[in-house]
Amino acid sequence: MIIQRTNTILYCTQWEETVSFYRDTLGFAVSHQTDWFVEFQLTLTSYLSIADTAKATIESAKGQGITLSWQVQDVVAAHTDLQQKGVRVTDIKQKWRARLFYFYDPERHRIELWQPLVDEV
Repeated sequence: MIIQRTNTILYCTQWEETVSFYRDTLGFAVSHQTDWFVEFQLTLTSYLSIADTAKATIESAKGQGITLSWQVQDVVAAHTDLQQKGVRVTDIKQKWRARLFYFYDPERHRIELWQPLVDEV
């Protein structure tokens, strides 16, 4: 099996707030939209979709058991940017050979932003 594209779909009860968070706060580009489903393109082959549970056949997990983990180019800049936008973020810590921090979307999905540590020679 060769996977050519990924799309994580989050089913949300707070659909409008969650869509606004990813679009307006995080600045993700909308690649497809209907009256109950919005797809954001994260990278060339990676997508995140937000579906309204009121119009879907799957219920919300209410953030339970889900962490969206994304590698960023500059974890300190991302941390500062989110703080300036009023997003509650954890402190940056070192874990798993990376510097990382967490925050939550309106539906309580945990989001981890991380940057690999540079190996010292």
